[in-house]
Amino acid sequence: MRKFLKTYLPFTRAGIQGATAYRANFIAWFIGNIMYCFVMYYVWRAVFDSSGSGSFSGFTMTDMVVFLFVTNLTGYLTSSDGSFAVGEEIRDGNVAMRLIKPVSFDMTFLFNELGQKSLTFTLIFIPMLAGVEIYKYFAYGQVMFSIVTFALYMLSVVMSYMFSFYMNVCFGFMAFFLKNLWGFNILKDSILRFLSGSVIPLAFMPDALRRVMEWLPFASLSYTPVMIYMGKYTGQEVIMRLALQFAWVVVFWLISKIILSIALKHVTVQGG
Repeated sequence: MRKFLKTYLPFTRAGIQGATAYRANFIAWFIGNIMYCFVMYYVWRAVFDSSGSGSFSGFTMTDMVVFLFVTNLTGYLTSSDGSFAVGEEIRDGNVAMRLIKPVSFDMTFLFNELGQKSLTFTLIFIPMLAGVEIYKYFAYGQVMFSIVTFALYMLSVVMSYMFSFYMNVCFGFMAFFLKNLWGFNILKDSILRFLSGSVIPLAFMPDALRRVMEWLPFASLSYTPVMIYMGKYTGQEVIMRLALQFAWVVVFWLISKIILSIALKHVTVQGG
């Protein structure tokens, strides 16, 4: 373990340095996401007002506000640039240097991203989650925070990120064959936002479609951890969802190893 950390912790430090080197970009990204939350708030405010009911598919407007902001916060921690990073290195030829190093191909990307996530967790996630809890206190009239629920939520977030990372790495490996994934990345992200329930909660879907989508791996990206945080699952459902998340992480980890072994036989380095 000591040798493992000594090998890969420099990639984490590089990730932190990379995030702090482009502070303006980081701030603009953060402000853009906050603006998106407020835009969606007014959209759902209009939906609830037009429905003439205080609740919609088990969600009150207060629930919806919490859902929007916690979904956004969860996305900060679970999103991965693996497909973009891998694709760009393959496109410009830098992948050749990474492949000849005596390190794991995917672990270098993983630890680099963990450096960025550590900053996001400290500077954005914790303060904004505190704001959400303060909002819940004034909305519900009591402290709603639970250490156990939060611990289960964070466990789900960790598995969500691992699934997101290996799924994106699998997608990034397609660049070995397609050479450029820019357009495909935009298409992928748009589809995932819908399938993960981050745009429209899966609870709002027709029952048959909702059940199918909850068993698909994409619900693990956002919907599952957010529902755990909001207490929408029973204890048995939480265990089942966490087990499902873990299973999908293992599946995509194995797929990434298989794709990489096949892709390395078809390496054509561009640039470099």
